[in-house]
Amino acid sequence: MSIKIGEVPYKERIQKGIKDDFMRQAVSSAQGRFRTGRITQAEELGNWEDWRNLGEEIRTHTLENLDYYLQQLSEQVSRRGGHVFFAETAEEANQYVKDIILKKQAKKVVKAKSMVTEEIGLNKALEEVGAEVVESDLGEWILQLDEDPPSHIVTPALHKNKQQIRETFAKKKGYTGSDTPEELAAFAREQLRQDFLAADVGVTGCNFAIAESGSITLVTNEGNAEMVTALPDTVITVMGMERIVPTWEEMEVLVSLLTRAAVGQKLTSYITALTGARLDDEVDGPEEFHLVVVDNGRSKILGTEFQSALHCIRCAACINACPVYRHIGGHAYNSIYPGPIGAVITPLLEGYDDHKELPYASTLCAACTEACPVKIPLHEHLIRHRQIIVEKNMAPTAEKLMMKGFAAWGSNPAIYNMSAKMAKPALGPWTKDGMIENGPGPLKAWTEVRDFYAPQGQSFRSWFKQRQKDGESK
Repeated sequence: MSIKIGEVPYKERIQKGIKDDFMRQAVSSAQGRFRTGRITQAEELGNWEDWRNLGEEIRTHTLENLDYYLQQLSEQVSRRGGHVFFAETAEEANQYVKDIILKKQAKKVVKAKSMVTEEIGLNKALEEVGAEVVESDLGEWILQLDEDPPSHIVTPALHKNKQQIRETFAKKKGYTGSDTPEELAAFAREQLRQDFLAADVGVTGCNFAIAESGSITLVTNEGNAEMVTALPDTVITVMGMERIVPTWEEMEVLVSLLTRAAVGQKLTSYITALTGARLDDEVDGPEEFHLVVVDNGRSKILGTEFQSALHCIRCAACINACPVYRHIGGHAYNSIYPGPIGAVITPLLEGYDDHKELPYASTLCAACTEACPVKIPLHEHLIRHRQIIVEKNMAPTAEKLMMKGFAAWGSNPAIYNMSAKMAKPALGPWTKDGMIENGPGPLKAWTEVRDFYAPQGQSFRSWFKQRQKDGESK
């Protein structure tokens, strides 16, 4: 199982994203809308930085005491008749869920939106044992029909327009209506309702598990989580081991941060809480409840300089602030987790071999760090990733040779001074008014979309020497 979503080389993914005009326009529009909403809600709250500090404190405390809270959560879930399984790997998590499906002889599984199940490849694993898996989140359902991976943590189908969605519905579901959002949504609701009623098992992710009560909470805008947790007799929740809070009080703080940072709302339409299996005096809920707690590399991050990356509450505020994401889109990251947070956690979870380019998909402008509601120093983590890549001797050969050459050049005063004098005539042909359209070597891609400016005629050193002479002559 893999977080990686494809095998297309990095540069090809970037070029595809840059050339997708609709995607870039949609992302830019969404980023502007979400950013405005986040700032507005932060201003209405009045003390946003205090809330961020509190969010950071909650996440830091929880991770520093994660073993205690996971044990407490497990005990409380078991006390309410639920079953808890700690999965060290994606394979272990998938096998546990597959065993339940086989035992129940389940033919249809409905899922609420879940990033961790995307991470471990649960859908494919369940299909291997003959189960039909239906995503119930509208965006995820559209992408599932189109066999396309998500491109955004909160709005997974951001890169699709209504015409593309209509074509997908027509091709896969026989849809004959228009491409108006209302009609498309009504058709999706009608289709999904049949799946909800026919489902044998429901599968959910988890926004926050509450250790003191053994409850699982889900944050949604469509109400699909209620259908997934209330109708099937068996419900399975899959959660990353870090998605936990001590009490309901901390959950309320983090949900307030999540909804404001994600989409600029005071509260989303639905906050769903599920606490174990249905009791005798309860009218709905599952007869059987399973909680799968997934490690999949997270424990290796605990206690390291990157531990704060696990603070993430999956709000995508960093993605919505990122200028690089705006131009290349989510698929260019080749990870279930795109954007700045994806560039940080993907190499941590899966290693650098397939993801060593991601830390470089950033301007290091720190907009992501500023936007993060739990104060993850994302740009600092990206810098550290780059340093580790160099230390591991994984940087591109051309880059290593260039940096060695730069070091030799910069440490030799004579060569440096001569280069400064030759800079203007040497670079002149590649300037805005020069005869050559694109810059040499690594500058080619840069000058394709920017004007290259040559240094001025006089260097600082020569100017300073002349200034001293003029001063002495006076």
